[in-house]
Amino acid sequence: MLVIMTGCIDVPARLGESALSDGRLLGWAEWGPLDGTPVLLCPGAATSRWLGFGAGVVEALGVRLISVDRPGLGVSTAAPGRTFSDFAGDMRQLCVRRGLERPVMVGNSQGAPFALSCAAAGVVSALAVVSGADEVARPEFASVLNADLRALVERTECDPAGVEEFFARFTADAMWDMVMAGSPACDLDVYQDPDFAAGYRRALAERFGQGAAGYARDTVLAIGRWPFALDEIAVPVDIWYGEQDTGHSPDNGALLAARVPGARRHVVPGNGGALLWTHPEPILTCLLEKAVTGRQTRGS
Repeated sequence: MLVIMTGCIDVPARLGESALSDGRLLGWAEWGPLDGTPVLLCPGAATSRWLGFGAGVVEALGVRLISVDRPGLGVSTAAPGRTFSDFAGDMRQLCVRRGLERPVMVGNSQGAPFALSCAAAGVVSALAVVSGADEVARPEFASVLNADLRALVERTECDPAGVEEFFARFTADAMWDMVMAGSPACDLDVYQDPDFAAGYRRALAERFGQGAAGYARDTVLAIGRWPFALDEIAVPVDIWYGEQDTGHSPDNGALLAARVPGARRHVVPGNGGALLWTHPEPILTCLLEKAVTGRQTRGS
């Protein structure tokens, strides 16, 4: 059964930019109390720091939600040729500069592999992957991908620079059209709600404010083979998919969960890829249990 949270997004309570050691800036937005439990959000391809989730829920749960623009997206300084490892290093620096220690993290949609790289590097203490982009370049998926996606995966393997150049021509409007055309009805009920659509489109406009080069780099990294070892992740990971989500993972994360030691997989009936906004409370509650356990373990 689809559960849509009323007022599931809100404008950020705080906006800012943090300088890294090489002079680049990372843009971020925050919701919830400053003294709340830090939860980093690694947003999806179509969103910037402006689009959070769980309006009202983060306050009730005592969450300090921090959404971060990846390099070249939103207001974060571009870093051409960046890698997953580079991103994990950026997040490690951000955590030090903002006094977050080892926070928990949510990785949504195309943000999922970047969040997993942070978990593999030990930057975060627990992770929730929500409607995560799967490693579609794995051989196990070749026979189940649709023809267009399979061709894109093969082209990315042979000509990553050409694929990056292609995606660098994308626009905010093109992304909106692609998401609307590829979403099931249960997701469109969320995305086309007037309040949500306004926030979504604002986040899109900011995400592509520097052009599409940052998005293009993200996409090539996400579609290619992931260079970090999922089987070496040593922090708790929960993997969440809506049953009707056919766009992010060919098997709703079954193979992904099997490759991460101890990962728990949740498949929510009647829902699609908008799970972050329809089910923020169970996702955050489950993640906060890991944060509490982590604090108790460190203090014992």
